[in-house]
Amino acid sequence: MRFLFIHQNFPGQFVHILRYLGEQGGHEIVFISEANEGQLPGVRRVVYRPARRPAEQTHPALRELEAAVYRAEAVARSARTLRDNLGYTPDIIIGHHGWGELLNLVDIYPDAPMLGYFEFFYHADRNDVGFDPEFPPVPELLPAVRLKNAVNLQALTLPGHGQTPTKFQLDTYPEWARPRISLVAEGVDIDQCKPDPTAARRRFTLKDVTVAPGEKFITYVARDLEPYRGFHSFMRALPRVLDARPDARVILVGGDGVSYGAPCQGGSWRQALLAELGARLDLSRVHFVGKVAYPEYQALLRRSDAHVYLTYPFVASWSMREAMASGCAIVGSRTGPVEEFITDGETGRLVPFLDPRAIADGILEVLEDRALARRIRRQARRFAEDNLRLDQYLSAYEGVIRRVAGA
Repeated sequence: MRFLFIHQNFPGQFVHILRYLGEQGGHEIVFISEANEGQLPGVRRVVYRPARRPAEQTHPALRELEAAVYRAEAVARSARTLRDNLGYTPDIIIGHHGWGELLNLVDIYPDAPMLGYFEFFYHADRNDVGFDPEFPPVPELLPAVRLKNAVNLQALTLPGHGQTPTKFQLDTYPEWARPRISLVAEGVDIDQCKPDPTAARRRFTLKDVTVAPGEKFITYVARDLEPYRGFHSFMRALPRVLDARPDARVILVGGDGVSYGAPCQGGSWRQALLAELGARLDLSRVHFVGKVAYPEYQALLRRSDAHVYLTYPFVASWSMREAMASGCAIVGSRTGPVEEFITDGETGRLVPFLDPRAIADGILEVLEDRALARRIRRQARRFAEDNLRLDQYLSAYEGVIRRVAGA
C-alpha cells in the first residue's frame, strides 16, 4: 500500500505503526512534517513550513485556529508537489487532526481515504475545565475553551474515519461524532517495559542521585512538572511521606515547561511549590532530575517502590501504561483516564487527586503493606499483558487501516 502520514512533529503518535509497516515490507511510506532530525528506515520525509505564525493582533482565542489554517495550507502545498511532480497518490492518509494539517488534503486527494487521530474534545463545563478549584476558570476564557474545538469540528466534517486510544477520550466527543471514531487502545512494548524483581537489591543511580538497596524509592514522571499532572498535589503530599518514612527517597522526572494548562506566574511550578513548602520538605531526599533518556526512565520504573501518577480528567500519559507494564506499584488519581486502567486494590491504589493527605496515605500504604504492593504489581503487569500489548495494538490498528482503505 501507499501511505501518506502527517504530523507536525515526526513521528509523533505514529512511531510504532511506522516501524510495523516498515518491517512488513512492500509499502511506500511518505511522511509530511515540520523539520526535525528524526528518521526511520523506509520512511521518506517531506518537510513543510507554514507561511507564518499567528499574528500578534489576532484575538488570543483564535490563534490556534489561525496556526491550523497556515499548517493546512503548507501541508496541502507539499502534498500537491508530491502529486504533481512525483505522481504520488496514497491509498490512505493518516494523521493527527489536532493541528489542522489534514484540513485541506481533501482538495489534493479527494479520493484518498483518511484516518485521523482525534485526541480530545474540549468542554467548558466538565473534564479538565473547572476540575481543580485552586485554578478556577475565568468566565471570560470559557468561549476560548469552546473555540479550541474549531479544528476538531472542521475535521469531523471531512470524509473519512477517526481513531482515539481510550474510552474516556472517545466519550469527550459529541454522541453524533462517536460512530465515526474507532477506539484503538494504544499498547507498549511489554518486552522492553518489564519488571525486574532484583532491581531493589541493587544500587540505583540516575544522574547525580543514588538510591541505596535498603531505601524506599518513590517516583513521579511527567513531561513537565505542572498542575495538570498533579505536581502540586504530589509535592504537598511529600512532607507527610518523608516524615513517616526516614528511609524514603524521591525522584521527579520532568521539565519546567508547560505542556498543558497555564504557565506559573513568575517562574516555574517547581519553584512555586518549593517556595510554598520551604523547610517542610527535606530536599536531601527529594531530587529533580529534569528529562532523562529512555533507558534511564525504564530503569527508574523497575526500581520504583511506589510510582505516583496523577492527572486531571484529560488525556492519559504513555508513562502510566509503561509503569503498569513494568510492574510498578502505582498510586494513581481517582480520575476518569486513570480509572480506565487501574482498579483500586487490584492493579493499583486510587486516591483523590485534590487531597495531598490521602495521596500521602496511599503512598505510605503501598510502601508498608508488602502483600498489597506485591498484588498490585503482579496484577498491573497482568493487565498490561492482557490489554496493553504492542502487537495487539498494531494488529487492531492495521485492521482499522485496511477497513478504512477498503483493502
